[in-house]
Amino acid sequence: MNTKVSVGSKIRSLRESKMMDVEVLAERAQLPVEQIKAIENDGPLPGLAPLIKIARVLGVRLGTFLDDQQGVGAVVSRSSQERESVRFSNHGQEGHENMIYHSLSEGKENRHLEPFVIDILPNENAQYSLSTHEGEEFIYVLDGQVEVNYGKHTYLLEKGDSIYYDSIVKHHVHGFGGAAARILAVIYTPI
Repeated sequence: MNTKVSVGSKIRSLRESKMMDVEVLAERAQLPVEQIKAIENDGPLPGLAPLIKIARVLGVRLGTFLDDQQGVGAVVSRSSQERESVRFSNHGQEGHENMIYHSLSEGKENRHLEPFVIDILPNENAQYSLSTHEGEEFIYVLDGQVEVNYGKHTYLLEKGDSIYYDSIVKHHVHGFGGAAARILAVIYTPI
């Protein structure tokens, strides 16, 4: 199954249910109005940081934008049924979608962690902007090489390597040298 979730329509629906204007959401999330409008119109998603800020303003967890339904109990993700949750441009300045997120917690109610398998697509000559948001991230490299810019440091991770960091520090994750890679990422964001 490879159905893409409409993150923008979920955000718009939540915003409208709270009778909140786009401008108010943008101001409270400290994001440009144009970016909120683009997200709501299912344009390229710039990365997790803006979605986390929007989720906080709307009073929901990040997974609310990614799930179709929620259930109580254990959630099993089968590799044979991998589902694309969302694609991000991941702050690539040219807006090219270069990350495909596959949720590993789809349907888990009231979760505090957001685990994903992320396919980092090849992206030569990309320039990135570092992002910041509340919470923590754990990344484990499944395939390829990954470069992590974290504050003033740059880390090169290879298959089997991992990194755990506070997301409040400016950071960016991408394939080393613009090459493809695959990672397991677990993200914690307080509500």
